[in-house]
Amino acid sequence: LPVYIDKRSESLKLIQHLRNEAHRFSLSHHRDRRSKDAIKTELTDIPGVGFRTAQDLLWKFKTVKNIRNASVKELQEAVNLKVAQAVYNHFNG
Repeated sequence: LPVYIDKRSESLKLIQHLRNEAHRFSLSHHRDRRSKDAIKTELTDIPGVGFRTAQDLLWKFKTVKNIRNASVKELQEAVNLKVAQAVYNHFNG
C-alpha cells in the first residue's frame, strides 16, 4: 500500500535524509571492509603486524617487494625496532 507524501513536506525531507544516511553508512562500511581485506597481505601474517602497521609500511615503501628488500634501519622509518626486526626476519630469515 503506497503512502503519498507532499514533495515539499518536512516529513518527506526527514525520511529522505534518513534513507541517505543509512545508504552512506552502508557504503562506507563496505568500502572500509574491502580496503582492509585488500591490505590483508603476507604482511599481516607477521606477528606484531596488523592492519594499521601494514598500511604504514605500504605507505612508506609502496610495495611488498620494496618492504622485502628493505633493511631493518629502513624499516624503522615506518615502524618501531621490534616490528622492523620481525618484518626483516620474516622475509630474510
